[in-house]
Amino acid sequence: MRYELAVEITRPPAEVYAYLADPAHLPDWQADVEEVRGAPGGPLPAGATFTEVRSFLGKRAESTLEVVAAEPGKEFSLRTVAGPVHVTIRHLLEPAEVGTLLLVEAEADAGKLVGLGGPLVRRAAERRARSDFRRLGELLGADA
Repeated sequence: MRYELAVEITRPPAEVYAYLADPAHLPDWQADVEEVRGAPGGPLPAGATFTEVRSFLGKRAESTLEVVAAEPGKEFSLRTVAGPVHVTIRHLLEPAEVGTLLLVEAEADAGKLVGLGGPLVRRAAERRARSDFRRLGELLGADA
């Protein structure tokens, strides 16, 4: 399962990166994230790991993610190292006329989850991601 999306945020790339690269903020803008553990606060460096607990389609799942790229103001990328769904997600930040253009590229191997619901699960996951990134843009752009 793969999706790409773009969102414009009315803050400079450095500010968007600082918020995005701090997993403690995940529950604020990702509806399915219930808890984050092992993130000390602040942007994480490449190689750092943390655990997130999320709920999706009524199922609670715990995953450990690793930061694979951490270039302030440019890229923040993660991959699952343990958990039921293996995800790789790249957040690419580019200066825009007013703020930042955030490009998101995600690929997930949901294994049995996708097999059971196929296209329905795929569409639900993509809808949720689009909604989450819209919320991120609203949060960061609200008082810019």
